[in-house]
Amino acid sequence: MKAIDIIHAEHRALGAVLQAFGFILDEVRDGRLKPDFALLEAMIEYITEVPDKLHHPKEDDVLFVVLRARIPQAGALIDKLQHDHAEGNRHIAELRDTLRRYREEGPDGFRTFEGTARAYIANSWGHVGLEERELLPLARMGLSEGEWANIDAAFEANKDPWSGPTGEFRSLFTRIVSMVPAPHGLGPSAGSDT
Repeated sequence: MKAIDIIHAEHRALGAVLQAFGFILDEVRDGRLKPDFALLEAMIEYITEVPDKLHHPKEDDVLFVVLRARIPQAGALIDKLQHDHAEGNRHIAELRDTLRRYREEGPDGFRTFEGTARAYIANSWGHVGLEERELLPLARMGLSEGEWANIDAAFEANKDPWSGPTGEFRSLFTRIVSMVPAPHGLGPSAGSDT
């Protein structure tokens, strides 16, 4: 069941960036940080690219296929999770569009961007929670060793969720961590002049 450990690690990596994203929104909203559009763009890139290129394809093409065949009662849950995956592109486009408008409009555009970003964050947490609380326990109990061997092989190709299969996300994650203010990153504390 190495795949479950990999899924947990991918959820933690995504969760770290989602939590930092919410922190940045709080700090900008409360006037403790000026908007850093390069940071916001990098965070959006990570929270959209990593799930879509690394995480969701393995779920859709491997784990969900095996679960649907082996545990038919998981069908409605899998349908919901796949619907979330399919809706992701629409939500991502909306998030990027509201960031672009925020950048163009200045402070007047923040409220719309914040609302869209918080909805995206909440949906992401809800999706991850559903997988952690319902899907993974079903998979753990209902799949055979042989089924796990095939699933594990597919997920092991993901490598480190902080870097991606070929290291393409390593520099992005490092950049985010170095730009996000403490305590969520290594950047200067919110409100400091450095």
